[in-house]
Amino acid sequence: MTYRLMFVALMSAVATPALAQTAPAAQQPQPLAKTTVLQQLDAAFGNVDANKDGFTDRSEIEAAENRALAARKTQVIKGREAAFKQLDKDNNGQLSLAEFNAVVAAQALPKANPAAFLQRFDSNKDGKVSVAEHRNPAAAQFDRADTNKDGTLSVAEQRTLAATQRGGR
Repeated sequence: MTYRLMFVALMSAVATPALAQTAPAAQQPQPLAKTTVLQQLDAAFGNVDANKDGFTDRSEIEAAENRALAARKTQVIKGREAAFKQLDKDNNGQLSLAEFNAVVAAQALPKANPAAFLQRFDSNKDGKVSVAEHRNPAAAQFDRADTNKDGTLSVAEQRTLAATQRGGR
């Protein structure tokens, strides 16, 4: 946990100057000297080492994590407040259902694309999917899983099928 906390602090310190640059320059990788990385690691460690004895103990780590969590909570609250203010168009401190839904209502729906469905199920490539074409992949999978060919998937066969599906993803 300490390493993760210091790593996050380091990455924040390294990323902050890059974010302040103009957009094209920020996209370009910048050289980073090992001495700079070590200095930033030491600074992050120093932020955790409250008593400055060169070690971090459980209480210092806990305190640093609590500070980081509190800072994150503050960020989330500020973000929510900003979002609320943006949604509250009449600035009355309350959101009507219309204000709440306005952002989503203003967004265009994505264009429907039946290509993937047709590719998967239209086995004869006629541009239509019949009931038989729709059921064939699932029926074939059922038949493969029904190892004793009794027309019923036992609990064991279902578990095997589920494990196969998880492994196949």
